[in-house]
Parts: sequence; C-alpha cells; structure tokens
Amino acid sequence: MIYSTTDSIPGREIDAICGVVTGNVVQSKHIGRDFMAGLKSIVGGEIRGYTEMLTDARDVAVERLVASAHDKGADAVVGIRFTTSAIMDGSSEIMVFGTAVTLKD
Repeated sequence: MIYSTTDSIPGREIDAICGVVTGNVVQSKHIGRDFMAGLKSIVGGEIRGYTEMLTDARDVAVERLVASAHDKGADAVVGIRFTTSAIMDGSSEIMVFGTAVTLKD
C-alpha cells in the first residue's frame, strides 16, 4: 500500500476515490516512564521513553489507516495528516487520516 502526505502519487494517476480513512490509538503514560521523565526534566534533554512511546503509537495508527484503506479496496492513501490531542490527564490520542484511492495501472 502506498501512502503519502501529498495529494497525488508521482507517476501514477488516481482512478477513483474510495473515501476518507482513519487510524488512531490512545496511548497512556507508563509510571516508570513518568518517573524517568521527571528526573530528565530536572537536567533537560530528550525524554527518549516518551519519544519511543509516541513513535510506536504513530506506527500503530498508520497500520490501522492502511487496514481501513485495504478494507475499502484502495491501492493508496493520499493527503495523510497526523493529529494529536489530550484525552485525559496522562493519555493522548494520535490520529492519522487521509483519502483512500485506487490507481490506474
């Protein structure tokens, strides 16, 4: 499955639009990561535990987007965008959305 933040796929022509597709995941903080993040905030620098957590969450959201596009019979997803939002204290949602399309051969 091809997916892109652009509105088209270079060298390919869009045949049909299958619809909007999304993928999301709500991720909560881990007590161990929170403890280490608190220590890191004292001395500064990247909080790698959170970076890894959000990278994993983003990957899951993209996998769900691709599965949704596949279910619609799409060959590609164009115009994808990512959003994040706080759901409650200690958790956030990562959502990816785009337009599922079929491509001409």
